[in-house]
Amino acid sequence: MAVGNAKTLAKLVVVTLGMFGFGFALVPFYYKICEVTGINSGAEQSLVKNTQIDSSRWVTLEFDANTNEALPWRFKPLQRSLKVHPGQLIQVEYEVSNISDQPIVGQAVPSYGPARAAEFFRKIECFCFTPQTLAAGETRRMPVLFVLDPEMDKEVHTVTLSYTFFDIGTKVQTGSGRSLPHG
Repeated sequence: MAVGNAKTLAKLVVVTLGMFGFGFALVPFYYKICEVTGINSGAEQSLVKNTQIDSSRWVTLEFDANTNEALPWRFKPLQRSLKVHPGQLIQVEYEVSNISDQPIVGQAVPSYGPARAAEFFRKIECFCFTPQTLAAGETRRMPVLFVLDPEMDKEVHTVTLSYTFFDIGTKVQTGSGRSLPHG
């Protein structure tokens, strides 16, 4: 019986090694299929591919901040302008303060000058992606992380990134459990 157990053990080892080899061989096959079909080539991967810095030119970025007149917030960029190379990873911060005596939910809407520059901004992180709730008297710094695509028109030398915050009229729960309407 010992010979039968040895043959079974040998077969088991061969099958195990074969399975390991097959799994190991699938990795490059998987990457090739993804490359051909475009699977797993989302914004994160394309951002990595498209961040070649164009050090042959400079673009001046100007930052602007506004609030709708109905929103009692102060809002400003911490830096008014910045000179960058297209393709460079940039982080800037804005500061917002709720100067009212109640919590308010606001939403920032971006705009660009010139308008055609919008298609060349690749935002990775931005406070404009979600509504922002600020408590009464709260001040917060909010980052924007982006890349200016190097494929942007070469005749564009200055780009303005402007945000306007609007009161979106959302009810905010107070500590007492009652909600306060906004709008």
